[in-house]
Amino acid sequence: MSRITTRDGTKIYYNDWGQGQPVVFSHGWPLSADAFEDQMFFLASHGYRCIAHDRRGHGRSSQPWQGNDMDTYADDLAELVRQLDLKDAIHVGHSTGGGEVARYIGRHGTSRVAKAMLIGAVPPLMLKTPANPEGTPMEAFDQIRAGVLADRSQFFKDLTMPFYGYNRPGAKVSEGVRNSFWLQGMMAGFPASYFCIKAFSETDLTEDLKKIDVPTLILHGDDDQIVPIVASAMLSSKLVKGAQLKIYKGGSHGMCTTQKDDVNADLLAFIKG
Repeated sequence: MSRITTRDGTKIYYNDWGQGQPVVFSHGWPLSADAFEDQMFFLASHGYRCIAHDRRGHGRSSQPWQGNDMDTYADDLAELVRQLDLKDAIHVGHSTGGGEVARYIGRHGTSRVAKAMLIGAVPPLMLKTPANPEGTPMEAFDQIRAGVLADRSQFFKDLTMPFYGYNRPGAKVSEGVRNSFWLQGMMAGFPASYFCIKAFSETDLTEDLKKIDVPTLILHGDDDQIVPIVASAMLSSKLVKGAQLKIYKGGSHGMCTTQKDDVNADLLAFIKG
Protein backbone atom coordinates (compact mmCIF):
# COMPACT_ATOMS: atom_id res chain seq x y z
CA MET A 1 0.00 0.00 0.00
CA SER A 2 1.36 3.43 -0.99
CA ARG A 3 1.78 5.90 1.85
CA ILE A 4 3.71 9.02 2.76
CA THR A 5 4.47 10.16 6.31
CA THR A 6 3.80 13.79 7.24
CA ARG A 7 5.90 15.87 9.61
CA ASP A 8 3.71 14.97 12.59
CA GLY A 9 4.00 11.26 11.84
CA THR A 10 0.60 10.79 10.21
CA LYS A 11 0.63 8.19 7.45
CA ILE A 12 -1.35 9.27 4.38
CA TYR A 13 -2.49 6.52 2.00
CA TYR A 14 -2.83 7.24 -1.70
CA ASN A 15 -3.81 5.57 -4.96
CA ASP A 16 -1.56 6.23 -7.96
CA TRP A 17 -2.88 5.06 -11.32
CA GLY A 18 -1.63 5.63 -14.85
CA GLN A 19 1.12 7.75 -16.38
CA GLY A 20 1.29 11.27 -17.74
CA GLN A 21 0.42 14.72 -16.42
CA PRO A 22 -0.68 14.33 -12.78
CA VAL A 23 -4.31 14.83 -11.77
CA VAL A 24 -4.65 14.98 -7.98
CA PHE A 25 -8.02 14.31 -6.32
CA SER A 26 -9.20 15.52 -2.90
CA HIS A 27 -12.34 13.75 -1.65
CA GLY A 28 -15.29 14.80 0.49
CA TRP A 29 -16.34 13.90 4.04
CA PRO A 30 -16.64 11.14 5.29
CA LEU A 31 -15.34 9.34 2.22
CA SER A 32 -11.96 8.25 0.83
CA ALA A 33 -9.97 8.21 -2.40
CA ASP A 34 -12.38 5.53 -3.63
CA ALA A 35 -15.07 8.19 -4.09
CA PHE A 36 -13.16 9.29 -7.21
CA GLU A 37 -12.57 5.85 -8.72
CA ASP A 38 -14.81 6.54 -11.73
CA GLN A 39 -12.93 9.72 -12.61
CA MET A 40 -9.51 8.21 -11.91
CA PHE A 41 -10.02 5.11 -14.04
CA PHE A 42 -11.42 7.21 -16.88
CA LEU A 43 -8.60 9.77 -16.90
CA ALA A 44 -5.87 7.15 -16.35
CA SER A 45 -7.26 5.36 -19.40
CA HIS A 46 -6.85 8.62 -21.34
CA GLY A 47 -3.17 9.11 -20.56
CA TYR A 48 -3.06 10.85 -17.19
CA ARG A 49 -1.46 9.94 -13.87
CA CYS A 50 -4.28 9.97 -11.33
CA ILE A 51 -3.45 10.31 -7.64
CA ALA A 52 -5.98 10.38 -4.80
CA HIS A 53 -5.17 10.29 -1.11
CA ASP A 54 -7.26 9.36 1.88
CA ARG A 55 -7.40 12.53 3.97
CA ARG A 56 -5.93 12.11 7.45
CA GLY A 57 -8.41 10.31 9.65
CA HIS A 58 -10.24 8.90 6.63
CA GLY A 59 -10.03 5.63 4.70
CA ARG A 60 -6.70 3.82 5.03
CA SER A 61 -4.74 6.76 6.44
CA SER A 62 -3.78 7.16 10.09
CA GLN A 63 -6.46 8.29 12.52
CA PRO A 64 -4.77 11.03 14.57
CA TRP A 65 -6.68 13.02 17.16
CA GLN A 66 -4.95 16.19 16.01
CA GLY A 67 -4.90 18.01 12.70
CA ASN A 68 -8.51 17.53 11.63
CA ASP A 69 -8.68 21.08 10.26
CA MET A 70 -8.44 22.68 6.83
CA ASP A 71 -4.94 24.09 7.32
CA THR A 72 -3.52 20.67 8.16
CA TYR A 73 -5.47 18.99 5.36
CA ALA A 74 -3.92 21.50 2.93
CA ASP A 75 -0.44 20.95 4.36
CA ASP A 76 -0.86 17.17 4.05
CA LEU A 77 -1.76 17.66 0.38
CA ALA A 78 1.29 19.87 -0.10
CA GLU A 79 3.45 17.18 1.52
CA LEU A 80 2.02 14.54 -0.82
CA VAL A 81 2.76 16.76 -3.83
CA ARG A 82 6.29 17.45 -2.57
CA GLN A 83 7.19 13.86 -1.75
CA LEU A 84 5.89 12.60 -5.12
CA ASP A 85 7.55 15.64 -6.79
CA LEU A 86 4.41 16.44 -8.78
CA LYS A 87 4.66 19.32 -11.21
CA ASP A 88 2.12 20.93 -13.56
CA ALA A 89 -0.60 19.12 -11.58
CA ILE A 90 -4.32 19.47 -12.06
CA HIS A 91 -6.13 19.52 -8.70
CA VAL A 92 -9.70 18.27 -8.42
CA GLY A 93 -11.61 18.72 -5.17
CA HIS A 94 -15.11 17.54 -4.30
CA SER A 95 -17.06 18.97 -1.36
CA THR A 96 -14.63 19.21 1.60
CA GLY A 97 -11.89 18.38 -0.90
CA GLY A 98 -12.74 21.56 -2.77
CA GLY A 99 -12.00 23.48 0.40
CA GLU A 100 -8.77 21.53 0.75
CA VAL A 101 -7.68 22.50 -2.78
CA ALA A 102 -8.53 26.17 -2.19
CA ARG A 103 -6.65 26.27 1.13
CA TYR A 104 -3.70 24.38 -0.42
CA ILE A 105 -3.37 27.05 -3.09
CA GLY A 106 -3.94 29.80 -0.52
CA ARG A 107 -1.14 28.47 1.70
CA HIS A 108 1.29 27.00 -0.83
CA GLY A 109 0.71 28.86 -4.10
CA THR A 110 0.44 27.52 -7.63
CA SER A 111 4.08 26.87 -8.59
CA ARG A 112 3.23 23.16 -8.96
CA VAL A 113 -0.38 23.67 -10.10
CA ALA A 114 -1.57 23.88 -13.71
CA LYS A 115 -5.35 23.98 -13.24
CA ALA A 116 -7.99 23.52 -10.54
CA MET A 117 -11.47 22.01 -10.52
CA LEU A 118 -14.03 22.39 -7.75
CA ILE A 119 -16.98 19.97 -7.80
CA GLY A 120 -19.90 20.44 -5.40
CA ALA A 121 -17.33 22.24 -3.27
CA VAL A 122 -17.82 23.88 0.12
CA PRO A 123 -16.06 27.25 -0.56
CA PRO A 124 -16.29 30.04 0.16
CA LEU A 125 -18.12 29.36 3.47
CA MET A 126 -20.92 26.95 4.30
CA LEU A 127 -21.96 28.47 7.63
CA LYS A 128 -24.63 31.16 7.72
CA THR A 129 -23.28 34.39 9.22
CA PRO A 130 -24.31 38.06 9.01
CA ALA A 131 -21.81 38.41 6.16
CA ASN A 132 -22.94 35.13 4.55
CA PRO A 133 -26.76 35.19 4.81
CA GLU A 134 -27.27 32.43 2.22
CA GLY A 135 -25.26 29.93 4.25
CA THR A 136 -26.52 26.97 6.25
CA PRO A 137 -27.48 27.64 9.92
CA MET A 138 -25.25 26.26 12.68
CA GLU A 139 -28.19 24.15 13.88
CA ALA A 140 -27.87 21.98 10.78
CA PHE A 141 -24.22 21.20 11.52
CA ASP A 142 -25.04 20.58 15.16
CA GLN A 143 -27.56 17.99 13.96
CA ILE A 144 -24.86 16.31 11.86
CA ARG A 145 -22.58 16.18 14.90
CA ALA A 146 -25.39 14.74 16.99
CA GLY A 147 -26.10 12.12 14.32
CA VAL A 148 -22.45 11.06 14.23
CA LEU A 149 -22.30 10.82 18.02
CA ALA A 150 -25.58 8.94 18.37
CA ASP A 151 -25.16 6.28 15.65
CA ARG A 152 -22.79 7.23 12.87
CA SER A 153 -23.33 3.95 11.03
CA GLN A 154 -27.04 4.63 10.60
CA PHE A 155 -26.41 8.33 10.05
CA PHE A 156 -24.09 7.63 7.13
CA LYS A 157 -26.58 5.19 5.60
CA ASP A 158 -29.38 7.76 5.89
CA LEU A 159 -27.16 10.52 4.49
CA THR A 160 -26.86 8.68 1.18
CA MET A 161 -30.43 9.55 0.28
CA PRO A 162 -30.05 13.35 -0.01
CA PHE A 163 -26.35 13.03 -0.94
CA TYR A 164 -27.14 11.26 -4.22
CA GLY A 165 -30.59 12.79 -4.70
CA TYR A 166 -32.14 9.37 -4.10
CA ASN A 167 -34.90 11.04 -2.07
CA ARG A 168 -36.24 12.81 -5.17
CA PRO A 169 -39.33 11.51 -7.01
CA GLY A 170 -38.42 9.06 -9.74
CA ALA A 171 -34.80 8.69 -8.62
CA LYS A 172 -33.16 5.40 -9.54
CA VAL A 173 -31.66 4.24 -6.24
CA SER A 174 -28.51 2.12 -6.26
CA GLU A 175 -28.15 0.11 -3.05
CA GLY A 176 -24.60 -0.66 -4.17
CA VAL A 177 -23.70 3.03 -4.21
CA ARG A 178 -25.31 3.49 -0.80
CA ASN A 179 -23.32 0.56 0.57
CA SER A 180 -20.09 1.94 -0.87
CA PHE A 181 -20.70 5.31 0.78
CA TRP A 182 -21.45 3.60 4.10
CA LEU A 183 -18.31 1.47 3.89
CA GLN A 184 -16.09 4.46 3.12
CA GLY A 185 -17.70 6.44 5.92
CA MET A 186 -17.18 3.66 8.45
CA MET A 187 -13.51 3.40 7.46
CA ALA A 188 -13.05 6.96 8.68
CA GLY A 189 -11.97 7.28 12.29
CA PHE A 190 -14.39 8.67 14.82
CA PRO A 191 -12.28 11.81 15.51
CA ALA A 192 -12.21 12.77 11.81
CA SER A 193 -15.89 11.90 11.41
CA TYR A 194 -16.67 14.44 14.12
CA PHE A 195 -14.00 17.16 13.89
CA CYS A 196 -14.09 17.45 10.09
CA ILE A 197 -17.65 18.78 10.35
CA LYS A 198 -16.31 21.99 11.86
CA ALA A 199 -13.54 22.11 9.26
CA PHE A 200 -15.84 21.92 6.24
CA SER A 201 -18.60 24.12 7.65
CA GLU A 202 -16.80 26.94 9.48
CA THR A 203 -13.63 27.52 7.45
CA ASP A 204 -13.84 30.77 5.49
CA LEU A 205 -12.05 30.20 2.18
CA THR A 206 -12.85 33.56 0.59
CA GLU A 207 -9.28 34.85 0.60
CA ASP A 208 -7.94 31.50 -0.63
CA LEU A 209 -10.24 31.61 -3.66
CA LYS A 210 -8.95 35.08 -4.52
CA LYS A 211 -5.40 33.68 -4.66
CA ILE A 212 -6.23 31.08 -7.32
CA ASP A 213 -4.44 32.29 -10.46
CA VAL A 214 -4.71 29.20 -12.68
CA PRO A 215 -7.57 28.16 -15.00
CA THR A 216 -10.41 26.92 -12.80
CA LEU A 217 -13.56 24.94 -13.57
CA ILE A 218 -16.44 24.88 -11.08
CA LEU A 219 -19.08 22.16 -11.43
CA HIS A 220 -22.15 22.13 -9.20
CA GLY A 221 -25.61 20.60 -9.22
CA ASP A 222 -28.54 22.97 -8.84
CA ASP A 223 -30.28 20.35 -6.67
CA ASP A 224 -27.31 19.81 -4.33
CA GLN A 225 -28.96 19.23 -0.94
CA ILE A 226 -25.66 19.00 0.98
CA VAL A 227 -23.80 22.07 -0.30
CA PRO A 228 -26.48 24.39 -1.73
CA ILE A 229 -25.28 26.09 -4.90
CA VAL A 230 -26.41 29.62 -3.94
CA ALA A 231 -23.92 29.89 -1.06
CA SER A 232 -21.09 28.01 -2.78
CA ALA A 233 -20.47 27.78 -6.53
CA MET A 234 -22.41 30.94 -7.35
CA LEU A 235 -20.13 32.91 -5.03
CA SER A 236 -16.89 31.03 -5.72
CA SER A 237 -17.23 31.57 -9.46
CA LYS A 238 -17.12 35.31 -8.83
CA LEU A 239 -14.18 35.16 -6.41
CA VAL A 240 -11.90 33.04 -8.60
CA LYS A 241 -10.61 35.22 -11.41
CA GLY A 242 -11.70 33.90 -14.80
CA ALA A 243 -13.38 30.79 -13.40
CA GLN A 244 -15.69 28.74 -15.60
CA LEU A 245 -18.97 27.72 -13.95
CA LYS A 246 -21.03 24.81 -15.24
CA ILE A 247 -24.33 24.04 -13.51
CA TYR A 248 -25.74 20.52 -13.69
CA LYS A 249 -29.51 20.79 -13.92
CA GLY A 250 -31.03 18.52 -11.29
CA GLY A 251 -27.53 17.52 -10.20
CA SER A 252 -27.03 16.10 -6.71
CA HIS A 253 -24.06 16.42 -4.38
CA GLY A 254 -22.94 12.96 -5.48
CA MET A 255 -22.88 13.78 -9.18
CA CYS A 256 -19.37 12.32 -9.61
CA THR A 257 -21.21 9.01 -9.25
CA THR A 258 -24.76 9.67 -10.46
CA GLN A 259 -23.62 11.68 -13.52
CA LYS A 260 -20.12 10.28 -13.87
CA ASP A 261 -20.11 10.19 -17.66
CA ASP A 262 -20.91 13.91 -17.86
CA VAL A 263 -18.41 14.80 -15.13
CA ASN A 264 -15.69 12.70 -16.77
CA ALA A 265 -16.27 14.34 -20.15
CA ASP A 266 -16.18 17.82 -18.63
CA LEU A 267 -12.97 17.07 -16.71
CA LEU A 268 -11.22 15.70 -19.79
CA ALA A 269 -12.32 18.62 -21.96
CA PHE A 270 -11.12 21.12 -19.34
CA ILE A 271 -7.77 19.36 -18.89
CA LYS A 272 -7.16 19.31 -22.63
CA GLY A 273 -8.50 22.81 -23.23
